[in-house]
Amino acid sequence: LIKLMTALQISISLNKVELSVGESKFFICTAIGEPVRLEWYNPQGELIMPSKRMSLHTETSRSRLIIYNAIVQDAGIYRCEAADASGHTVEASVVLEIYQRLTFRDVQSPQEFRHGEMAEVVCDVISSPVPTVVWYYQDREITEEHHSRFRVLANNNLQIQQVTKVDEGVYRCEASVEARGEIDFVDIAVVVNVPPVLSVFQQSFNSTADYQESVTFTCITSGSPDPMVTWHRYGLAQGWPILVLKRRSMLTIRNIRQADGGTYTCRATNKAGLEERELFLKVFVQPHIIQLKNVTAVEGSAAMISCVAEGEPLPDISWRRASDGQAFVDGVKSQDGRFEVRGRHGKSVLTISGVKLSDLGRFDCEALSRIGGHQKSMFLDIEYIPKFLTNYTIYYSWEENPVNISCYVMSNPPATMLWRRERFTISAEGTFNTRVHSAEGKSVLEVTPMSDRDFGRYNCTARNNIGVRYQEFILAQADVPSNPYSVRLSAVSQRLATVTFMKPDSHGGVPISYYLVQYKEVGSLDWRDAKSHSVQTTVVLTGLEPNTTYEVRIAAVNGKGQGEFSRTESFQTLPIREPSPPAVHGQRGMGKAYRLGLIKQDDGGMPIVEYIVKYKTDKEEQWMTKLVPGANDFAMLQPLQWNTRYEVEITARNVKGLSEPTFYQFFMPQKPDITESLFSGLGLGAVVGLGLGALLLLLVLVDISCFFLRHCGLLMCITRTLCSKKTTTSGKGKDMEEGKALYICFDFYTMHNSHLFFLLFVFLFCSSNRKLPLKEENGKESLKPDTIEIKVHSDNSIHTKLDDIKE
Repeated sequence: LIKLMTALQISISLNKVELSVGESKFFICTAIGEPVRLEWYNPQGELIMPSKRMSLHTETSRSRLIIYNAIVQDAGIYRCEAADASGHTVEASVVLEIYQRLTFRDVQSPQEFRHGEMAEVVCDVISSPVPTVVWYYQDREITEEHHSRFRVLANNNLQIQQVTKVDEGVYRCEASVEARGEIDFVDIAVVVNVPPVLSVFQQSFNSTADYQESVTFTCITSGSPDPMVTWHRYGLAQGWPILVLKRRSMLTIRNIRQADGGTYTCRATNKAGLEERELFLKVFVQPHIIQLKNVTAVEGSAAMISCVAEGEPLPDISWRRASDGQAFVDGVKSQDGRFEVRGRHGKSVLTISGVKLSDLGRFDCEALSRIGGHQKSMFLDIEYIPKFLTNYTIYYSWEENPVNISCYVMSNPPATMLWRRERFTISAEGTFNTRVHSAEGKSVLEVTPMSDRDFGRYNCTARNNIGVRYQEFILAQADVPSNPYSVRLSAVSQRLATVTFMKPDSHGGVPISYYLVQYKEVGSLDWRDAKSHSVQTTVVLTGLEPNTTYEVRIAAVNGKGQGEFSRTESFQTLPIREPSPPAVHGQRGMGKAYRLGLIKQDDGGMPIVEYIVKYKTDKEEQWMTKLVPGANDFAMLQPLQWNTRYEVEITARNVKGLSEPTFYQFFMPQKPDITESLFSGLGLGAVVGLGLGALLLLLVLVDISCFFLRHCGLLMCITRTLCSKKTTTSGKGKDMEEGKALYICFDFYTMHNSHLFFLLFVFLFCSSNRKLPLKEENGKESLKPDTIEIKVHSDNSIHTKLDDIKE
């Protein structure tokens, strides 16, 4: 027995173990001897069977117990028991202590609270033993001594009474287990949500509809988080465009109409709550006339014109007649008592009694309120019986001469017109000698009298639905005009005579076409004819002979024919005499010249042969004479002296003799400046052209100078590019070739310019006493020209030829 007991022994690798919740651990039980059974028992004395959290690995003399994710309930004494074949058992035990580590369970951050409420900041921390919890804010421990509104609850949560926005921030919850020296913390963000607060600048607005006006409602919001603002009308949210700017929500209503008036609600919402404010829009409506129609009335009856207007406030209505501007107001009759206005509640009626044609036309209805006004017009149309507009009722014609008898009618509605003769109606198609031409308000009867029966009375009838009217016309036989009288002769000269006379007393019923004037020399049988211009009673006779007696008579001519001649009158033309003195006007000419304008007066009956112009200075006695042909209308005096006064005597001469002289004086000014003298006769274009030419000349001059003095410029470029040819010759031959090339190129260059440019070149090149050598690139003189032949061709090109080249 002692031997068996000694033989069976058992031990566990650990005697006591501390294990944190959630950790895993294994224990090894080892038996010495020959055990037939090796088992584990939990703290409750129950045989441990393998499970998810507990695993057993048993061999002959060894067994391993594994505990996964330990929990507090796993704490206690675990026993390992061994038994041999004789049933003898031995056991060993291990004490397992389970403790809870500091653990923050599902701590939310941020934690949100409503402004003013009792806030409880949750910090759920567990450990075993129970931890000690301390709260910190802004790196300072929260104690009830210093923070009267703060209190740490039994469940370790932090309670804040009447939390405000000031309490917002990051709080630290720190837990510790002194027995183990374990400590941990968690930072919790506390957010305080403030309910929305709304304010408005202006709660009530006024506006006028249909004036493209706009109104902007503004709601100023505060709160945390920033509230969302919506606008409502009739309890429903509207999809209006809203402008949000720095916690201001602005609703703009554009192009305001009457329907936009009323209450609008501004609503702000956030996590902490909701607030609303009402704003009111009062819309004034411009007066607007909604009913005004044209009216048609019969002359002499009554007319009623109605005008209806709306607006806010309701407008007053007045009337005005456009033809004379007369106004008609409610309750007041017009002076003649025919116009009266009655109205109420936006409706006004203008009553016109005994309508006259003068009432025809436009009437204006005007609606006025303190907001504004609106005017609308209507047209009063008056129907009336036809009225004839023709006062001329007698027409003249003769056999086979067509005549138009016109009948003009004014009526409303338009009248139907027809012609009658002796109770018979003339059809619109007419007869063999009558035709009818009709238009609105006009009917023309074309009659071609063929005999005496066609002369007489014709009747024009006009009819509309108001009534019928008649007008009678007389077609009378026309006659030739009577004779003109009171024939007078005036302005008689050597070649001309003016005849005036009085119109005949009767034109024969037909307008006079012209007057026929006949004249002849006394004793002659041949009358010469002259016609008046239209019906003028003055006729000028031309081509008369001087110192001759003439007879003249006049007859009037109309469509019927020529009337009787007037009484014959006699007159005598004037004899030939010396011409009248000519009229003179002066104008300064170019340079030292003066232009005298000669205006011919009465030539005395014969052409002026010449003008005799005498002139001298006021300090000289001797006259200078200039003869000017009579056909000229000016005389040019030159050369004259500067700063000198001249006297002029002009005489006209015809074959009869000399006229009386005409005297004239003029003053020659001081000698003008050379610039003024040069450009006084040039226009702006010419002066600009000369300026451009001078500039071009200067550029060519500079280029030629650069060519010879600096070996550069346009000419040098042309010479080197087009004309420099290197040959295999040397010495003088090479120099002569290059010199020729130079002058050939100069010929090419100058042939495209004017003669002036070339002469300037020759002047610069040849006028110098010293010779200008042409140098090559090595600086040696290569060419000294002595003689150049210049040829100017008809096409303005210039050719040069080198006759002699010397070293």
